[in-house]
Amino acid sequence: MSKFGSYVQSAYDELVHKVSWPTWSELQQTTVIVLVALAIMTLLILGMDVASERVMKFLYSILG
Repeated sequence: MSKFGSYVQSAYDELVHKVSWPTWSELQQTTVIVLVALAIMTLLILGMDVASERVMKFLYSILG
C-alpha cells in the first residue's frame, strides 16, 4: 500500500509544482481553435457523406 501512497504523493507534487497550467485567456483561445477545427472536420465529413450518397444513387439508377 505504501507504493500507491507514494505514487499519489508524487503525482500530486508533479501536478502542483511541475505542470504549467494555461491562463484563462489561453484556455479560451485554444478552446475556440478546437471548436473551429471540429466544425471544419464535421462539415468535411458531411460533404464526403453527401457526395458518396449521390454517387451511389447515381450508380444504382444506372445499374437498375
